[in-house]
Amino acid sequence: MIRLGTLGGYPFEGPRVLGGFQPPDRPGIFAIFAKQNPESQRFEVIYLGHAEDLSDAGLPFDHPHADRWIERAGGKWQLHIATYEIPGGLPSHRERITEELIATYHPSCNPEQFDRAWKEEWIGNYEAPTTQPLTTRRDMPPS
Repeated sequence: MIRLGTLGGYPFEGPRVLGGFQPPDRPGIFAIFAKQNPESQRFEVIYLGHAEDLSDAGLPFDHPHADRWIERAGGKWQLHIATYEIPGGLPSHRERITEELIATYHPSCNPEQFDRAWKEEWIGNYEAPTTQPLTTRRDMPPS
């Protein structure tokens, strides 16, 4: 299991080699990785997506962006995948989480990118017995 995302992150299953991946017939989010160096265990997120049915998303290599992944990784056996299923999650949940992750990682094979910037009025000041004031930096450094 790996965690992707800000703060606590989301628990993704994987990474595993994409070439041998049998996608489940369930909704979920998927992250495609390339090894930064074939000798290393460090991975780079190169694509993030979601599907109502992962088995119908064109995985492993029939996805519309698979050629970009293969080119970016230097071969299809250099690609890895991790998945995250949201129990009871709606399509809107998967879409929002995917957009958040794209804004965080800026994967090179996603044609659409999202900005991590936020404004004070989106959160504002608040008090609650179960929370502390926001401590996250407002000026996120570039990744």
